Amino acid sequence: MVKLNKIYTRTGDDGTTGLVDGSRIAKSAPLMAAIGDVDEANSAIGVAVVSLAAGSDPAAMLSRIQNELFDLGADLATPPDIQFGFGPHDMALRIVPSQVSRLEDEIDAMNAGLEPLKSFILPGGTEAAAQLHIARAVTRRAERAAVTAAAERELNPIALAYLNRLSDHLFVLTRHLNAAADGDILWKPGATR
Repeated sequence: MVKLNKIYTRTGDDGTTGLVDGSRIAKSAPLMAAIGDVDEANSAIGVAVVSLAAGSDPAAMLSRIQNELFDLGADLATPPDIQFGFGPHDMALRIVPSQVSRLEDEIDAMNAGLEPLKSFILPGGTEAAAQLHIARAVTRRAERAAVTAAAERELNPIALAYLNRLSDHLFVLTRHLNAAADGDILWKPGATR
């Protein structure tokens, strides 16, 4: 369990930050951009959760995802040569295939009740859907940043797959939420010419 008694340490004043193994890297490193974008995606999801009914299926799915995004950040911050386990008390965390599979199962279940897309959709609709469109866009950025970081250091490929699937999940969830209201807002190409 994490225990933080003091929030500031001054160790990052030199422009570096610590990884799980105690090594330090520049805060400007591509890996840190990816970790920061994952954190931002998690925050955007948190904003959407507060506009959903507490205990609803969408809120429960998103709460699981928020926890997994913390795990994903830890995964990215853990050098690949660190040995780890998957138990609840192991220090090194890795995203595992079953987490990606669960996202896929949830996508399929939500998508089963939706009409096929006949147009691209504009971000919007319900308040929660609009907020999740922002989270989806930030998640796509996090994925791009993680791919960039993976070009210079080894990362867990399952973590990259998770980010890819998560943006799909958030997209389908926005459609699911909008279907229960007034529907998606369809793009009308060239409508304002």
